[in-house]
Amino acid sequence: MVQEEHNTFVKKVAPYAVQLGEEYGVLPSITIAQAILESDWGNSTLASQYNNYFGIKGEDPNNTKLLETKEYTNGQWITINGRFRVYSDFRESMKDHTKLLVNGTTWNPQQYRQVLQSKNYIDAAVALQSDGYATDPGYTSKIIRIIQKYNLKKYDQGIK
Repeated sequence: MVQEEHNTFVKKVAPYAVQLGEEYGVLPSITIAQAILESDWGNSTLASQYNNYFGIKGEDPNNTKLLETKEYTNGQWITINGRFRVYSDFRESMKDHTKLLVNGTTWNPQQYRQVLQSKNYIDAAVALQSDGYATDPGYTSKIIRIIQKYNLKKYDQGIK
């Protein structure tokens, strides 16, 4: 049953991840693996209730929800309250995530340039960590493991 749910989730997000990859140059395997990891296969509260598959934060109370989250700071996990974007469907969340990688942050438009320049998912996963995408020190290895376990690199063909 779990395997079937996982296959269904990949089939749901993969076509749009490929489309975004063709349009923006972000490897679909990375987008899919991040969606899996960050949304717990679409089952997290943030994903299932608010269509936010990537933990994308926001500031506008009109399109965000205040939720508890865990972040890794100073060598330990802490729980904080964060404002997270609310989307009408998962594709909006995926496009926002892709645009974040392409356009960087407000304080550093070049922040994820290494991710975009990566030619394969391993380099891209390492770049996500070094470019400061996630606070989890195990983020790179988790992303790589997901891509390998579910053969997500097949979606990268023809991108770049």
